[in-house]
Amino acid sequence: MGETTPCQRISVHHALGAGPVADVLLWKNWCGAGVVLASATALWYLFERAGYNFLSFVANVILLLVVILFLWAKSARVLNRPLPPLPDLEISEQTIAKVADVLQIWINRALSIAHDIAIERNLLLCLQVACALWVISFIGGLFNFLTLIYIGVLLSLSVPVLYDKFQDQIDAKLYMINGIIEPHYRRISSKIPKLSNKEKKVQ
Repeated sequence: MGETTPCQRISVHHALGAGPVADVLLWKNWCGAGVVLASATALWYLFERAGYNFLSFVANVILLLVVILFLWAKSARVLNRPLPPLPDLEISEQTIAKVADVLQIWINRALSIAHDIAIERNLLLCLQVACALWVISFIGGLFNFLTLIYIGVLLSLSVPVLYDKFQDQIDAKLYMINGIIEPHYRRISSKIPKLSNKEKKVQ
């Protein structure tokens, strides 16, 4: 088995889309990243520590916005001032089409996995899915959903920037770990029984 060598250094910024989201995740936009972190921390503290109810919070925020917009519009008419600068409150067909395309890709991928497990009887894939679901269940038992979302926000604001800064060292460690795990994975996958072509034709 030949020695694995790290691939050419990739641009994390381009891998994340090279847009405003990438700027926030890599802390190139300090203001945006700070707002996301502060907002996530405040919401997590309100709902997790202060015991505030999510439905009550959303209702109160919407009520406050409605009252502010109503008073603004009334005062603007009396004082001859411009109305509140509300955006065009409608979803375009392009946005719906993009969301539908993304959903179609994920649903087709899930159906393909289910087909391989149920019809093709892919035992290795079945074990992988079962392990992934067990890990999700185990982690979900340790934290509630809101805490998991907050941890995800913290990881998304820290892991990309750390990887971008120490990419060479991390890649070297990952390739070394991959070189250790890959032979064991091949040995285990070769021992798992697979359906022969005759068995598939019989079905």
